Amino acid sequence: MAPTIGFFTRLLDDASAPERYRAALDHIALAERLGFRSAWVAQHHLDGREGGLPSPFVLLAAAAARTSSIRLGTAILTLAHEQAARAAEDAAVLDAIAGGRVELGLGTGGSPRTLSAFGEDPGQRRAIYDAKLHRLRTLLDGSADEVLYPPATGLADRLWQATFSPEGAGLIGAAGDGLMLSRIQPPFPALAEGERPRRVWEVQRALVDEYRAALPEGVAPRILASRTVVVVDDEATARRVAAAAAHALEAQVAGLGIALPEELPLERLLELAETVVGTPSQVIAALERDRVAHEASEVSIQAHSIDPPAHVVARSLELFATEVAPALGWRVERADEEARRAA
Repeated sequence: MAPTIGFFTRLLDDASAPERYRAALDHIALAERLGFRSAWVAQHHLDGREGGLPSPFVLLAAAAARTSSIRLGTAILTLAHEQAARAAEDAAVLDAIAGGRVELGLGTGGSPRTLSAFGEDPGQRRAIYDAKLHRLRTLLDGSADEVLYPPATGLADRLWQATFSPEGAGLIGAAGDGLMLSRIQPPFPALAEGERPRRVWEVQRALVDEYRAALPEGVAPRILASRTVVVVDDEATARRVAAAAAHALEAQVAGLGIALPEELPLERLLELAETVVGTPSQVIAALERDRVAHEASEVSIQAHSIDPPAHVVARSLELFATEVAPALGWRVERADEEARRAA
């Protein structure tokens, strides 16, 4: 089945925190009207330059009050920082407010600095995550001694996990959870001079295969592929938007261990950063090559690390839903169509 479409944000607008939150809520409401199936928000702590939202349940509760059909997800909740029972309760309350629309995406996340700030040992991050995941899961599925209020009905079946490794993908599949794939796939191996890094979908092929092979019998795969996509009306705008983010893109690529020549064409920089910026026809041509996206259950688009102004993001959502997704055969779920099916 063709993938549905989602919207993802790290809330990195060049604006104050209140303005960032208003823009995110406006974009989520717009995405619902345009037929996006889901909206996902990232959690980051103690650094507004890395991500603008430490409290995703709070913002998603506000989004739930402004919407009626779009699914609302965390991508990711950095579970190693959380108290598992508190996170389970918060998720259950949000799901009750949203009418069962919550998708709970989890990951280790965070840096040694932020884990230390939350009283955790950074050297034990994986063990901390695994223990908290077990506790969260038992509370959500009702197998714990304690009983949640409100009940988390069905939420245990809407767990997702993020990973960068095939081994991690296999563990996620064995648990029957959804697999969350990143917009970019670190770490990059050392490259010989002139060697081209593999594209994100080439690297993620192994993760998808391991995940599918490990799924319990009868459990349908759930794969969310996140991609950086900014759709604009004309080529001049595309070049202007991309050029404005060139320094940020260079820093991102360098941080992945890729040596950059002094003069690198903008088009090559965008490719290394796994960033698609262009007109609808250009974006369609780029995404047609992404076989993992085509095989996913859902493709979630984000503007990071271009991070253009809010009005550019809004126009990108509109062009993606009305021109790009239909041309690729990806499913757009408009509210009026859902109402007709329900009738």
